[in-house]
Amino acid sequence: MIYTLPFIAAFIGWLTNRIAVKMLFYPKEPVKILFFEVQGVFPKRKLLLAERLGQIVSKELISFDEIKNRLSDPHTLQDVKEQVNSKLDEFLWVKFPALYPMLSLFVTDKIKQQFKLNAMAEIDEVVPKLIDSYITKAEKNLNVQQIVYDKVANFSNEKLEQILFAILSKEFTFIEFVGGVLGFVIGLVQLVLTLLSV
Repeated sequence: MIYTLPFIAAFIGWLTNRIAVKMLFYPKEPVKILFFEVQGVFPKRKLLLAERLGQIVSKELISFDEIKNRLSDPHTLQDVKEQVNSKLDEFLWVKFPALYPMLSLFVTDKIKQQFKLNAMAEIDEVVPKLIDSYITKAEKNLNVQQIVYDKVANFSNEKLEQILFAILSKEFTFIEFVGGVLGFVIGLVQLVLTLLSV
């Protein structure tokens, strides 16, 4: 019977850590036990979690300056130009003749090409200004911190548990496993000490 001590201790270690993990989420609503009020850590701290997540996302993850820089990147601007160039070609040589067959008889390819060159020159100048203007407006009008806070604060406790488990399920399993391993080691030490004292 004494040799089962490490296995019993391992089970107790695993079980206590499993209960500890569950107590992060349960009970979902406050429960009175004598003079104490008990509630799972995440449901109880949901608003604080929402606030901290809002701060982290707005300060560390989403930077309007970075968005502006990426959109103003020469490769991005070149992609925009190529798409606009393609759309202009389609309009001038396909849609325009179909929409205005009589007028298109007087608009030569040379005129179309000149129009396209002027339009592309204007687009080269306007697009970076538009990007800058829209990002500046978005920065003023979008309070990322408040948006994240509202989203997380309005999660049901079940939804919050589902999200956190999806992110941290391996870590929670590892915590339970470590509890079992430590329990086994402690049980083994107790067994050795017991045998040495006999």
